[in-house]
Amino acid sequence: MKRIAMLVVLVALLSVSLVFASGEREYPSRDITNVLVWSAGGGTDTANRIVMAEMAKTLGVNINVVNVTGGVGGSVGMLEAYNRPHDGYTIAGLSESIVTAGVQGGWDKRVDVWDYYIIGGSPLVLSVPANSPHRSIEDLVAAAKSRPGQLRASASAAGSIHHLNLLAFEKGTGTSLNYIPYDGSAPAQNAAITGEVEMVITSIAEQAQLIRAGQLRPLGVLVPQAFTLGNQTIPSAFDSVPGLTAHLPIEQAIGFAMARGVPEAQRSKIREAFHAAMQTEPVKNFGRDNFYVLSGASGDEAAAIFDALESNFAWTLWELGAARVDPQTLGIPRP
Repeated sequence: MKRIAMLVVLVALLSVSLVFASGEREYPSRDITNVLVWSAGGGTDTANRIVMAEMAKTLGVNINVVNVTGGVGGSVGMLEAYNRPHDGYTIAGLSESIVTAGVQGGWDKRVDVWDYYIIGGSPLVLSVPANSPHRSIEDLVAAAKSRPGQLRASASAAGSIHHLNLLAFEKGTGTSLNYIPYDGSAPAQNAAITGEVEMVITSIAEQAQLIRAGQLRPLGVLVPQAFTLGNQTIPSAFDSVPGLTAHLPIEQAIGFAMARGVPEAQRSKIREAFHAAMQTEPVKNFGRDNFYVLSGASGDEAAAIFDALESNFAWTLWELGAARVDPQTLGIPRP
């Protein structure tokens, strides 16, 4: 009898050992790190922190957000996240702007090495300081043409969607601006508030509170339709500058990613937690209160979106003369 009991114990122990040895230990068993490629306070940072908090409830562990900025197109943070073990315990908080890192020389891979989870995005808006003499897009364009290369304009890091929209704005208006890059949207907006720069391009979500507080004056959204913010209607810049339609709109895809080298079992757990988080009231309220169009795309759907963004961004930068690396050499197809 004792021998039978001993055999049962040994079999049980062997089974547990085999589970651990085969990597089937319950995931996640410890905290996860979100290496966020942009600075704290911006749209990508805020959206990730809201969604991570909801995902943590499903996963049963904390998801710690760590901002790792620098490089081009978020390349420093991307490299930090990608070079960590592909074990499911590191994700990268990012936005569509990372697709420009390759053509800017900061990333030697295509974007298809990531498995994406898209939270959503907000329309971009061009604003000026509250005390600016520029009251319209026409005023701003006239000032820029009178001072070629001198009108100071801010956006987030080189290669970000804000920078790309700034380049497209220059091209569509026939102006040359003095672009001053910042690590993220928050410092770029602060630069406009303090008068360091004369205009800023970020998203409605990121500027909403500053516009409501009268610290920034919006001149136009960089999408075809006007946008209503409270009792204020922000006109479309396209109404004033029809030439913008040749280069815009280029819209946001804020979210996060895991390396495709992470086993599917782990990625599917993250996918389930993400989809659950997107249905929660805190996330829905965040989208509504911050003027986000929520997505929830993942898997093949999200991959197709980022493939298209990579093609669009990379070749647009190349054609605008703002890329260091020919996208063709990276195997990026033309849009």
